[in-house]
Amino acid sequence: MNAPANIPASLTTGKKLLPENEFIAGFHAIGEERYHHLHPFHLLMHEGKLTRGQLQAWALNRYYYQSHIPLKDAAILARSDDPSFRLAWRKRVIDHDGDGNNPGGIEKWLRLVEATGLPRQQALHGDGIVPATRFAVQAYVNFVSTHSLLEAVASSLTELFSHKLITLRVDRMRQHYPWLTGGLDYFNARLTQAPEDAEFALAWVVKHARTPEQQEKAYAALRTKCDILWAQLDALYFAYVQPGWPPPGAFKASEK
Repeated sequence: MNAPANIPASLTTGKKLLPENEFIAGFHAIGEERYHHLHPFHLLMHEGKLTRGQLQAWALNRYYYQSHIPLKDAAILARSDDPSFRLAWRKRVIDHDGDGNNPGGIEKWLRLVEATGLPRQQALHGDGIVPATRFAVQAYVNFVSTHSLLEAVASSLTELFSHKLITLRVDRMRQHYPWLTGGLDYFNARLTQAPEDAEFALAWVVKHARTPEQQEKAYAALRTKCDILWAQLDALYFAYVQPGWPPPGAFKASEK
């Protein structure tokens, strides 16, 4: 059986060490196939077809994910005995928690929640998030805590693809949901933060994946992260789009 046209043939064999350019190309091939920019929920969002209630559900559930990113990054920091790595990686925690003077990504996402019309306390308390969100987010924290440092870092490489998605999202939100404009600071900051983070992580993974098995584990880690992001949107689509069955205790979206 031949390998898919967009993935290097050697990626599927696991029998030889890929040269750097092929190894990097494999990450991008995974992103093109599996990143959540293709999910129907995001497609509806970018077409302006989500109701305010559906956007509220998305912002509320996504906050739970955002609030756990520093926990995930702290777990990665705890895995490394390299001071230079820790110095570079701890920037991610500050980007999301803030530095005491400037708000971080978590505070900015709370402002997005408020822009949808929900109180920030609802997000802070996790009131109304669907169970699958909780399970998926915990799965991500568990993954980086229990797998190798190489796999944990490789799982962050979804940031290779986020710049394009964020650029599209900001443009379409301003176009279709002008009432959200005041809550878009999170995305504006990530337009510069995410590419910087991805560049460092990719270079580190390329340097430390020294065997075919390690390269495949890095690919598998990225696929796992894509699956986690996709699963969160699957839950939102099922609960709030089609068939529209929010589970017991979940946020009830209005039709407007």
